[in-house]
Amino acid sequence: MIITGVKAFSAILSYTGAIEGLTQLFLGFATEPIYILIAMQVTLLIMGTFIDPISMMVITLPIYMPIIHQIGFNPVWFGVIILLNLEVAGISPPYGLLLYTMKGVVSPDVTMGDIIRASLPFFGLMLLAMALVIAFPALALWLPGMMR
Repeated sequence: MIITGVKAFSAILSYTGAIEGLTQLFLGFATEPIYILIAMQVTLLIMGTFIDPISMMVITLPIYMPIIHQIGFNPVWFGVIILLNLEVAGISPPYGLLLYTMKGVVSPDVTMGDIIRASLPFFGLMLLAMALVIAFPALALWLPGMMR
């Protein structure tokens, strides 16, 4: 059902011309492509505090992928960055969905504040990993490159 929904959403966006319009809007900014990528990641991080990862992919990937192709970034590298961002978004305070999952499995004396404080080191390390993959694309492309 999710794949069907994604296909329908993508078809509607393509039919209405929204994808081309949004692509031209992003590419119309006189800025470096890396800034567009960073803006995409910040948007995903903000969305992740309120929305689950599959819904975020359904909403953003039909819009982001044509932009990535126009800019000339490697789609595999972008996919790795997106997956890292989806994981970071799941633990991002204050409303990360994985934080609430953790609250459901710990003892009742553990507060939500304790869980958020415990997640902050992981949040920071995952942001660092995402920044390293953005700065050094070979980190994400080495293993897929070995398959050739």
